[in-house]
Amino acid sequence: ASSRDPRRSRLPDRMSPVHAPVAARVVAWQRAHGRHTLPWQNTRDPYRVWLSEIMLQQTQVSTVLTYYAQFLERFGDVAALAAAHEDEVLGLWSGLGYYSRARNLHRCAVDVVELHGGSFPRTAAQLQTLPGIGRSTAAAIAAFCFGERVAILDGNVKRVLARALGFDQDLSVAAHERALWTIATDLLPPAAADDAIPRYTQGLMDLGATVCVRRSPDCAACPLAATCVARREGRAHELPVKSRRIKRSAQSLWLLLVRTEGGDVWLGKRPAQGVWASLYGVPMFDSQEALMDAVAAVVASEGVSNGRPSLAYSDPFVHVLTHKDLHLHPVVWVLENPSPIDGNGRWFSAQAWPALGLPAPVRALLAAAA
Repeated sequence: ASSRDPRRSRLPDRMSPVHAPVAARVVAWQRAHGRHTLPWQNTRDPYRVWLSEIMLQQTQVSTVLTYYAQFLERFGDVAALAAAHEDEVLGLWSGLGYYSRARNLHRCAVDVVELHGGSFPRTAAQLQTLPGIGRSTAAAIAAFCFGERVAILDGNVKRVLARALGFDQDLSVAAHERALWTIATDLLPPAAADDAIPRYTQGLMDLGATVCVRRSPDCAACPLAATCVARREGRAHELPVKSRRIKRSAQSLWLLLVRTEGGDVWLGKRPAQGVWASLYGVPMFDSQEALMDAVAAVVASEGVSNGRPSLAYSDPFVHVLTHKDLHLHPVVWVLENPSPIDGNGRWFSAQAWPALGLPAPVRALLAAAA
């Protein structure tokens, strides 16, 4: 139980008269003021909706727009995506971040083709059996494409509902999140009400993205303002409650960018687990000493270099991941004659490496050194 004032620590009634009109108000607002021109809207094609939902996870709409268009141009349907090599998928995804999404995207496409005959399942329960599709994403696809009466509960929707209903239980606790799922389901409009399910689902997303934002919500523009508990009690900044925070960590990596005078670069595929899993990258080391030992071993091998290697040290910089800060130290080494650098890579030409799946900072370093 919460240690706060009992008056301010409660679960809202599951369908009180105050909360019953929520769906109707959201639907009406979405028709008049919601977003209608995004390229993945106004379609019931589950492939396009699924692609957008995966890309939009923890990523801004403005960033997704370009990637979404590029993916559809190269992979026009789920069969084309399933037939592609994972490296090509990662190459197109490069720079979008959270690369496990791209790997799951490809695996999901393969499963849809091989297990479902190229057609996405029509229910949220079945969609959740596919790689990379969780409960909220499955619900979004089922609601938008098939009109299933099922609730979504992504970060934006949690914020809208928690504030509107005064739901102040800690969403880090699984039981409390399940309670909010139940309430979200109760608030859904009837499935038979024309396009109410997809429009209500889109409306909640739009409210969270454009009106009921994390900081400085525009309550005057919100269709739920009249009955919003957070607005009435001045508690918008407190809701939703999520006390558990994942601790950030830091790691230093020394990056050895080895290239030839002709522009070829040495790249190897990263392990399937860990930072930048399954992407291509330059040799990476935990310390400058380890990097220098590796360079010395290459120099000592046949036909690589004569005398002391000439290394160029670039300014270190920080690359921010979700829960970790990477302190990167780039070192450039230009070789006259290309020879193997280690057992986990090969040379790529200046025309070949841009198509690979590369971490954003590695891609930027390669472009700068070209």
